Amino acid sequence: MKTTIEISDPLLRQARKVAAREGVTLRTLVERGLSRVVGENKKPHSFKLRRATFKGKGLQAEFRDASWETISEAAYEGRGG
Repeated sequence: MKTTIEISDPLLRQARKVAAREGVTLRTLVERGLSRVVGENKKPHSFKLRRATFKGKGLQAEFRDASWETISEAAYEGRGG
């Protein structure tokens, strides 16, 4: 498919130099760049949870055998949760 795009003169000059240096056409160079950008948008962004630990001896005695619901209620007690 043919299309027309406007590229700044300095960027076009640099692109032509890169294409010549790599021995490819300007079209190939533009297609490579577009493929990279489009490909990056398809990749799922990974999220890495940071390690957040603290020194302690585990749960307080009153919560050692408690259900998650009991622990959650205690954590949000008085906070409108």
